Parts: sequence; C-alpha cells; structure tokens
Amino acid sequence: MVERTKQTIALVDDDRNILTSVQMTLEAEGFQVRTYTDGESALQGLTAYPVDLAVLDVKMPRMDGMELLQRLRARSHLPVIFLSSKDEEVDQLMGLRLGADDYITKPFSQRLLLERIRALLRRNEVSRAEASGTPVGGALVRGSLSLDELRHKCTWNGQDVPLTVTEFLLVKTLAMRPGLVKSRDQLIDAAYGDTVYVDDRTIDSHIKRVRKKFRQVDDNFNQIETLYGIGYRYRED
Repeated sequence: MVERTKQTIALVDDDRNILTSVQMTLEAEGFQVRTYTDGESALQGLTAYPVDLAVLDVKMPRMDGMELLQRLRARSHLPVIFLSSKDEEVDQLMGLRLGADDYITKPFSQRLLLERIRALLRRNEVSRAEASGTPVGGALVRGSLSLDELRHKCTWNGQDVPLTVTEFLLVKTLAMRPGLVKSRDQLIDAAYGDTVYVDDRTIDSHIKRVRKKFRQVDDNFNQIETLYGIGYRYRED
C-alpha cells in the first residue's frame, strides 16, 4: 500500500508560543509543518520549499504579513489563511483584497483553525465532489472564459487569469449558471462551505479582486454583474 504524501502547512508568526502550540496540533493531525518568525525568512522558505497552505500573521518584523501576502500573490495562488486581531478589521479587509482565502481572529481556537485549514485544502483538491452541473473532465467554457479544475487554470480570451482557490470557486459558481442571480449567502456557501462564517463584505472584496484580475487582460471585462441588494450574476452571452 502506497502511503499518501503528507500535506505541508507553513505557519508564519513572530509569537513562538503560537508557532509551537499550533505546530504540535497540526503534526498530531498528520500534517507536516514549517514555521517562520518573520516575513522575509518565510518568503525565502516558501520560494525554495513550496507548501500546500500558509497561515500568515499580520504584524511581524522584517516584513509584515500584508507585504508577504502581496508578494506571494504575485507569484502563486497558494491557499492562505490570514491571522488578525479583533480590533484589526481594516487589516482583515485589506488581507482579503490582497488575495487571502480566509481569515481568523486572535485569540483563536486551534480546533477552529484546523477546521478552516481542512476546509480550504478540501476546496483546493481537484477531486472535490461538486453539485450537479459539473462539466465532464472538469473543463467549463463560457464564451471567452475557460475554467480547468484539474489544472486549477482560468483563462480569458486565451490569456491566463491567476485566481486563488476561493476566487476560482466564485467564478465557477457564477459561470455554471449564466443569467442566474446568486446571493452573497449562496456564494459564501459555494466558496467556504456551511461550517465557516464570513460576512457579505468578504464576498464583495473577492468579487472586486476577481474583476480587477480579468481587467488586467481585458479592459472591457464586464461579465460579472452586481445586482445591488440582491447579489451577483454571470452575464449570458
């Protein structure tokens, strides 16, 4: 029997007590863990040794979590959970705008963090079961849009659009049913599942970032429509 390769999690926080306790919890659950105490060493380590998911704190020496997240997003769509304090709502929103897939506030339950990690990793697996309407082979084409689940690849007019896990799921959920309005709650369920709480502004931040990414390859991109007070929909061609 071939042993399944362990998934690797990067923990980045300047609080060594948090690093030690969370590392112990994750290793006890079968994960491999790499720890970093500042943004610069984390960026070097994650570049040299890629991981399956990263948990980033906000306030760290040498390079804070915001800058680290921005640099990571410039080169990959690595799933990222963003850590922030309860009084750092602005940081939470900024982290989501920069491309974090999720955030959790300190102090936090390690079981809750573990649940968030598992949920995000599940969403990132190509074998994830989907509801009815999933195209055979994982390829979804809507006019100029192509979504390839097996390769986690999104293109528009043949040009790559680098999306995070959450962004990819949001685009797919909308594109699967062109013309059908999806409420923010429906999009939250599609992207996060029903075990993770996020507010409406989280979805709005993700959609804003998705539009920005598509407009970097097409200034006229307008396929995702906002219906104020209702939700979003993907335009029918």
